[in-house]
Amino acid sequence: MDDKDPPSRRRMLECMGWAGAGVLWTVSGGLASSVSLDTALAAPKPGKGFSFLQVSDSHIGFNKDPNPDARVTFREAVAKIKAMPVKPAFILHTGDVSHLSRDAEFDDADQILSEAGLTAFHVPGEHDMLDEGGGVAFLKRYGKGTAGDGWFSFDHSGVHFVGLVNVKDLKAGGMGHLGEAQLAWLQQDLEDRSSSTPIVVFTHIPMWALYPEWGWGTDDSAQAMSLLRRFGSVTVLNGHIHQVIQKVEGNVAFHTARSTAFPQPAPGQGPAPGPMKVPAGQLRDVLGIRTVNLVRNGQPLAVIDTPLA
Repeated sequence: MDDKDPPSRRRMLECMGWAGAGVLWTVSGGLASSVSLDTALAAPKPGKGFSFLQVSDSHIGFNKDPNPDARVTFREAVAKIKAMPVKPAFILHTGDVSHLSRDAEFDDADQILSEAGLTAFHVPGEHDMLDEGGGVAFLKRYGKGTAGDGWFSFDHSGVHFVGLVNVKDLKAGGMGHLGEAQLAWLQQDLEDRSSSTPIVVFTHIPMWALYPEWGWGTDDSAQAMSLLRRFGSVTVLNGHIHQVIQKVEGNVAFHTARSTAFPQPAPGQGPAPGPMKVPAGQLRDVLGIRTVNLVRNGQPLAVIDTPLA
């Protein structure tokens, strides 16, 4: 990447920094960028703007290949967060907190995450909607002050955050769905915002047709995107697919997140999505760490991938 690259390409190449357990996002000048938690741990002082964390797909209760206890890797994520010398503002959990929507799983997830000492905001994944009430247990814990099935918004330091729910009414093949009521709420939520307001949307299933054959997309996301396109800076974060894939469309940057529990195959690389087995002892090699150092002066990105092992 050099100075001649168009802005859209430079943004596409601004890869995220991942520790198989989480990612640190920094918002400065209306733009969101990220570094691995290991890089953040070594930071001598805070940068400009503010930072927040995204964790996803902790699947507390999962105990099969390739991870015999998803609690262990989630604790590793939280330990990294807790050890950071400069604390981020808050944590976004983008769904599948639990594996089977059981109270004990939510209890364990809350206990582990609370050790970070940070406020956490949650949106549900489809694994959080498996109780008899179809998400009642999740809403009871995390839905205070939300609307509808748990969607909500808040502001922090001039940035508007929007948590959307696209797992309540899954469509054929597992495609996510927002629904008319949520889209109407989103329109009302955004209508009084200046187009210069940076927007961060976070949800579980991708908000673009990443791989519809596996349900990796949201069937009515185009309606939501039409409401967001007038804003100069929009960052969309999701989980669900347990791997890092990025896309930029004009002013909207889409970022998927790795799981803290297990990987999934790349789109189409296998008969179906699901936990991807890895050779014994290599789970942390698969989760890994990606360190991305970004200097916004036209210099090349420094990308270093290091396995957690």
